[in-house]
Amino acid sequence: MLAKEIYDKYEMVVGLEIHAQLQTKSKAYSADSAEFGALPNTHISPITLGHPGTLPKFNENTLQYGVRLGLAVGSDITYENQFARKNYFYADLPKGYQITQDKTPLCIGGKITIKKENGTKDIGITRIHMEEDSGKSIHDLDPFHTLIDLNRAGVPLLEIVSEPDIRSAQEAYDYLTEVRQLVRYLEICDGNMEEGSMRCDANVSVRLKGTEKFGERTETKNLNSIRNVFRAIEFEAKRQIEVLEAGGEIKMETMGFDAVTGETRTLRSKEMAHDYRYFPEPDLQAVFVGENYVASVKETLPALPNELIEKYTKELHLSDYDAEVLTEDKHFALYYEELIQLTKSYKTAANWMMGTIKSYLNEYALEIKDFPLTPKHIAELIELIESGDINNSIATQKVFPALIEQPELSAKEIATKNNWIQESDTGALEGFIDLALSKFPDKVKAYQEGNKNLLGLFMGEVMKASKGQADPKVTSNLLRQKLEK
Repeated sequence: MLAKEIYDKYEMVVGLEIHAQLQTKSKAYSADSAEFGALPNTHISPITLGHPGTLPKFNENTLQYGVRLGLAVGSDITYENQFARKNYFYADLPKGYQITQDKTPLCIGGKITIKKENGTKDIGITRIHMEEDSGKSIHDLDPFHTLIDLNRAGVPLLEIVSEPDIRSAQEAYDYLTEVRQLVRYLEICDGNMEEGSMRCDANVSVRLKGTEKFGERTETKNLNSIRNVFRAIEFEAKRQIEVLEAGGEIKMETMGFDAVTGETRTLRSKEMAHDYRYFPEPDLQAVFVGENYVASVKETLPALPNELIEKYTKELHLSDYDAEVLTEDKHFALYYEELIQLTKSYKTAANWMMGTIKSYLNEYALEIKDFPLTPKHIAELIELIESGDINNSIATQKVFPALIEQPELSAKEIATKNNWIQESDTGALEGFIDLALSKFPDKVKAYQEGNKNLLGLFMGEVMKASKGQADPKVTSNLLRQKLEK
């Protein structure tokens, strides 16, 4: 461990390669199911296994999803898309090669914008290309053997390669978080890193601050959580600094990350690195992506998180925090979008979404898609509050739970049925107030002599007499008028 000022002399340079597994029904080049969670080696066929004489057939949804992502990040879409074979031997790669793209990636350029304390930063995208996944090697079920599950072999992927624009583990964390949110909004990948449907490789190097030339990099493979990406980059950058400060040199190596120890370790050196021997895939013709196709895909794009955040902060005047919470999940944002078509009380609607509704979802481990109340229910509830028919505590503690139990009724029907509509008729309220004041003549005198804290006592008595139906605001005003005569 070196002194902090030694580490501070350096800056890290990081680029990420993200593999996003696409939510297609079938695999990239066969009709085998791409569904996750089946019994091992059941979603396979002679095509997936690469038997002699079999021919791949391109899954058009892979292309559509790739174009969707490219448009969302501002990429240029490649017109002529050729396929290549990436050759290497591994036990979970049944064909001995992967079908991928080499010279003509589907998407070129673009950016992901991350938020920072002092503004935002753009992380450039180098390329996004289509390829197929390998199978899965399982090392922890048998102490003597590695087990192979080929269900994943052939599942379509998009590989998203960033520019080396990332300068800290936190920026990498934020970039990966933004990418995961984006693919979920586009509904092309579920982003579940723990299931392997999104994986990340981190290319890390360090250099002295103020130096333009990049240092030698290492690649840490198959990071399976956003937190582990952060930890691996932090450790690897410190390791490289310590090697350089000790007079050593960084070698181009492929690294693994041990999530238990938090350390990276060498898997293979540059001398052992694969020569993939890319060559054109002879069994697949090029796919041509015309302007009309791109335009038709563009029409299907949903409102994206950054667009919604700008709308909520600029047009609806919500805080940055509110906007970010509302847009964390696509379906949560869509619920709010529908709600604000039914009420103009945007901040109140946001508070209900982030407060009572979110608490209910968390308590019962539900997603907003499973929430029993429609936006119309919530809009009616907000209207009852703002019209003065009920107060916030009645709405959250009584009407909302009753609505959950009887969603076929409206908020007003439930409030009326249970006598929860507030009494705002001044004549009736004055009767309750007179009753409360007559019970405590000495307290009335004390209030008039300056003890204003007694107002709460009188409010409580009025609420008790009215069975909680007195409008607090109207009651408070009437009480003051009576007491200060």
